[in-house]
Amino acid sequence: MTTMATPTQPAPTKPSAPPVYNPKSESTTAKRIKSTIFHIVALGLVAMVLYPAIWMISASFKPNSEIGGANNALWSNNFSFDNFVTAMEGIGGVSTLTFFTNSLILAVGAVVGTVLSASISAYAFARINFPGRGLFFGMMIATLLLPFHVVIIPQYIVFQQLGLVDTYVPLLIGKFLAADAFFVFLMVQFMRGLPAELDEAARIDGAGHVRIFGSIMLPLMKPALISTSIFSFIWSWNDFLGPLLYLNTPEKYPLPLALRLFVDQTQSSDYGAMIAMSVLALLPVLVFFLVFQRYIVEGVSTQGLKG
Repeated sequence: MTTMATPTQPAPTKPSAPPVYNPKSESTTAKRIKSTIFHIVALGLVAMVLYPAIWMISASFKPNSEIGGANNALWSNNFSFDNFVTAMEGIGGVSTLTFFTNSLILAVGAVVGTVLSASISAYAFARINFPGRGLFFGMMIATLLLPFHVVIIPQYIVFQQLGLVDTYVPLLIGKFLAADAFFVFLMVQFMRGLPAELDEAARIDGAGHVRIFGSIMLPLMKPALISTSIFSFIWSWNDFLGPLLYLNTPEKYPLPLALRLFVDQTQSSDYGAMIAMSVLALLPVLVFFLVFQRYIVEGVSTQGLKG
């Protein structure tokens, strides 16, 4: 007698659990989208800011016929170094090296004068108690509100009567007399953030103001000094109005005035050589800034600007 096999019943399956909502996943996706949009917008703004510099560099390799003409392409097929060769030859019988040397003399002189005079004046305001210190400091800060154009004519009359026109003295004497109130204020605020116990300990050891300033303050003021040097160098290197007022001899012109010589409204202007010289003039400032730029944040940090 045969037995019939009974069919096996399939095991009951468990119902699948519904998907669990994970708010963290949605939050992460939203953050990624916002980050992507932010980077796209940032890159667009960077491109807008850098476009003039990129155009200037590309135009320095173009012939004059393609600068400002119908061909507005960013890059030219007629790539050439002729503009740089013309720029290095100089203009008006004066070599470009002379213009560079003049700018370097003014910029280095401005840095040395500003650092020395501003640091000494700042030490007096920050560490020495003398009658009328607050009044004099307030008057110095008030000069920041006085536009430079207001004192142009009186200053020019004074220097003309002293026979100092067409010299570098009017452009540098103010640097050695702490005439830049911004740098004095910067260093005063930085010194006020330094512990006063350092001065007291030095006085106990018999140190005077000269020793305290030279051995204690200056080493600690390195960020402020470098920030002052950077800004002073850039402002002096790019100064156009001051040399235009006081210099009459082309052999004494700095680069900003030399660039103006390439533009002549009565004859053909060599814009290509002018742009090429602009690129060359930009290099020292760019190198100087890149080497010392990390000190700018330290020099104007909240510690240095607190009252």
